[in-house]
This record gives sequence, C-alpha cells and structure tokens, in this order.
Amino acid sequence: MNTEGGPADPVAAYEAALTAALHGPGGDKARMIEELRDGFADTVEAHVEEGKPYEQAARLAVREFGTVEEVAPLCQRELTIAQARHTARAAVLAAPFLIACWYLARTSGLADTAWQLAGTAQSLAVYLAGTAIAAALLAASTAAATGALARRLPTPQRLPLVVAWAGTTTSVTMAVATLALAVAAALATDWPLLALAGTLSAAAHAVVAPSARASRRCARLTLA
Repeated sequence: MNTEGGPADPVAAYEAALTAALHGPGGDKARMIEELRDGFADTVEAHVEEGKPYEQAARLAVREFGTVEEVAPLCQRELTIAQARHTARAAVLAAPFLIACWYLARTSGLADTAWQLAGTAQSLAVYLAGTAIAAALLAASTAAATGALARRLPTPQRLPLVVAWAGTTTSVTMAVATLALAVAAALATDWPLLALAGTLSAAAHAVVAPSARASRRCARLTLA
C-alpha cells in the first residue's frame, strides 16, 4: 500500500479535498477528518488484501465510502451544529458582561444634564445592552437543542442559522453600545462607571463576535 501521502496517494487526496470542503470548530473538524480518513484507509486496505491493485482499491473505496461531494454535506451539517453549540456557549459566557453593562449604563447618572448628547448616548447604550441580552439568551437557550437533546430529537434545520444571527445581533449591538458609552463617558462627569460599562460591552463583543461569524458561514454552507 502506498503510504507516502503524496499528491498521487488517493487516501491523502481524499483527506485533503474533504478538509478543504468542511468548515467548523477546529477540534471537532480534526476529529471528524481523522475518523473519516481512518475509515477510508481501512476500506482501501481491505480491498488491497483481497489482491486488488492499490489504485483500483482506492476507486472501490470511494464508490463504497462515498465521494467528497457526497460525504461533505453530511459532515458539514454536524460541524454546523457543533459551531452553533460553540456560539451558544459564547453567549452564556457573555451574558454576565451584558447584564453588568446594562445595569451600569442604566444606573449611572449624568451630573450635567446640559450635555444632551451624553444623555442620548447613555440611553442608546441601555437600549442596545437590553437588546443584546435578549439575543444572547436566545442563542444560549439553543444549547440543549444542539447538545444532549439533539441525540434524541432531530435538530431543526434552520436552528443553527437562528443561533448565528442571534449571536451576530449580540456582537453588533455591543459594538455600537461600546461606542455610545465611550461618547457618554467622554462628555459626562460621572464617567468612571460609564467607562466600565463600555469595557464590559467591548468584552462581550469580543467573546461572541468570532463564534457568531463562524456560525454564519457554517449555516450558509449547510443551507446551500
């Protein structure tokens, strides 16, 4: 059996093509690729042990195992659900930051009410933080549907997309809230609490944004 792993090796070529076709959490993807590679290699070797040439054995393995075009959509579905779980966990981690940000932005008084822009920015930040909390809770509530519950009941096809956009809503609103709080803190005399709220808002955005972006990409691939 050819084990050089060069471009002419059908097993290596199959693994490379499948790796390029799939997107999702790095650890989950690596484990999936390893399992599929081992299964494909075992199928090839079984045919070689029956006396077939290696190239013919590889072609037979593809026929039995499925081409990359046939296997990739099924694998991508699993990776998309895994990515949705990652986004749901990120939303859970961000929730305390969001609640603290909302509370600080809501309770921090502006000593100088003449600064209308500061009051408007503060009110906007409170509204955005509340919206982000609702979106984060929506994303977090899907953790059961994409985790233990998914072993008993099928995961709704569009649920990962819902998680992706809930996470996106959380990250975008907190990015805007950070800017609003920065403006309010710059103009207000009671700026330390607003600055702290802005820091928490930025932290929440940093926690959720990368996972939400990956979820959107995975969800689009699955629906396509």
